[in-house]
Order: sequence, then structure tokens, then C-alpha cells
Amino acid sequence: MKPVGQMTLTLTSELEAFVREEVRRGAYASSSEYIRELVRERYRRQRDRAARLEALDDALARGLADAEAGRAAPLDEAFRRLRAELGLPNESGE
Repeated sequence: MKPVGQMTLTLTSELEAFVREEVRRGAYASSSEYIRELVRERYRRQRDRAARLEALDDALARGLADAEAGRAAPLDEAFRRLRAELGLPNESGE
């Protein structure tokens, strides 16, 4: 990926030493590469979390729409059907 911007950041001496040690031991080619990887990782994590939350919101909206349309079952009935479908014992252990 081609760099499109440049930033300057300030680290405590302890953090700077840590980054330099990561580079020295060969984990990264440069301190810039290390910082880019950290930012990339954080970006992906937040993007993926947002996608999961959006999927949950969509599922909740579908569930609410189903309930409002009468396409719902009492929880105990839903669990009974799920146990039967999965071949699991019922609540009494049978």
C-alpha cells in the first residue's frame, strides 16, 4: 500500500524503547512499519466489530418484525422444538 499521508507522534521513552526493540529483533523492518501494523490491526478490529453490530441490529429488526407479524413462539416452545431438532433431551432429561 502506498503511503498517502505522514504523521509525527510522540511516545514515552519506555514505549519508544519497546518499538525500537521490536525492530531490532527483526519483527518489523522499521518503527513506521510497526506503528502502521498496529493502526491497521485496530482499524480492522473496529471495522469488524461495526459489521457484527450491524448484523445484530438487522437480526433484531427481523425478529421484531416477525413477532409483530405473529411469526413467533413462546420461548419454552421454541426451546422444545430446538432440543427435538438437535436430538437433545428435554428439560426432564428424557
